[in-house]
Amino acid sequence: MISYEPLWSTMKERGITKYQLIYHWGISSNTLRRMGHSEPINSNTLNELCLILDCRVEDILQFTATEEEVTAINERKEEIINFQRKRKK
Repeated sequence: MISYEPLWSTMKERGITKYQLIYHWGISSNTLRRMGHSEPINSNTLNELCLILDCRVEDILQFTATEEEVTAINERKEEIINFQRKRKK
């Protein structure tokens, strides 16, 4: 799961508010709402935020896999391995 928790502290460190992002920099209020709920955003928005805040992507988001995500990806990997084995026969 991607969390945008680092964004809020980076904004505080840089003295940038949500208001400024919306009204001075043209970042959509819906985008900030989505980030507040750990929902996906556009990579162009990440690029813009990095430029505005003069920071790295790691200063905006953090990835931590949930147990459900790990289970699902491991199941998918197993399916792929089994499919490849069947094709080789």
